[in-house]
Amino acid sequence: MTSLDERPAAATAVSTGVTPPDRRRRERRMTLGGVALKTPYWVFTTGLAVLFLYPLVWTAISSVSPLPGTNQVDGWGFGNYITLANYQAGIGVYLLNSLFVSTLTVVLTLTISLLGGYAFARFDFPGKNLLFLSTLAILMVPYATLLIPLYVLLNMVGLSNSLVGVALVLTMFQLPFSTFMMRISFESIPKEMDEAAMVDGCSTFSALWRVLVPAVRPGLLTVGLFAFLASWNDFMAPLILINDSNRMTLPLAVSNLRGQVQGVVDYGATEAGVVVLALPCVLLFLLLQRQYVSGFMSGAFKG
Repeated sequence: MTSLDERPAAATAVSTGVTPPDRRRRERRMTLGGVALKTPYWVFTTGLAVLFLYPLVWTAISSVSPLPGTNQVDGWGFGNYITLANYQAGIGVYLLNSLFVSTLTVVLTLTISLLGGYAFARFDFPGKNLLFLSTLAILMVPYATLLIPLYVLLNMVGLSNSLVGVALVLTMFQLPFSTFMMRISFESIPKEMDEAAMVDGCSTFSALWRVLVPAVRPGLLTVGLFAFLASWNDFMAPLILINDSNRMTLPLAVSNLRGQVQGVVDYGATEAGVVVLALPCVLLFLLLQRQYVSGFMSGAFKG
């Protein structure tokens, strides 16, 4: 029988909590190797972060810094934001217009894409794949080329110069991508969940609402975030479809603000408008970034 003194040195070191020198050196080499391998990734991601954040930070600082030809010429302050707030109908009106268009676009996009993605993922019917490809084909049509025909169509149905009409147009352009996202989200959920819910007495709609909707929540949040960002920042559709200055959305109002005084660009007020436009988008992305990534990964590892 081996005595305590005859045990290997490594075992004694482990039992007493002491790491042998060779093991420490090996761990140090592994640590240094891991840092060396990760350094290019850190440098690359830091460079991307600086590249994307620098314009936002520069705009935010410029909106409160003194600049000749603006409402903030002496010292740092919020004179440019006062100019923006008092422009024509007021910043509050344009914010409410943008919020109404964005909210309606998000609600319509989520509702239609949820039902459409569920139908494409769970049901078999004649022409399913052809219809799905036709829906995706809208993505290949240039956005601006459809605005004039859509303006004529909205005028025929009494929705010209209407925020509802703008929301309908933006919803139409969001639906192909949103339907695609919801289809792959539903396809990543096993069909056994539907069958188990129906065995328990759920109807098709009840199974969708009670079982599947919570399961595809990351996909819904991704679709909703995309729809909000696209509608909140859209400029072309309001420019073509809106004629009344009191119904302008915020991007259109900020664009018109640039040349409000004899064609002279008020850069300070414009930068303040850009900050107001960007702030909700940045906050929403920071709050929902985990669900945003999860929604994009839906179906990527489907078994």
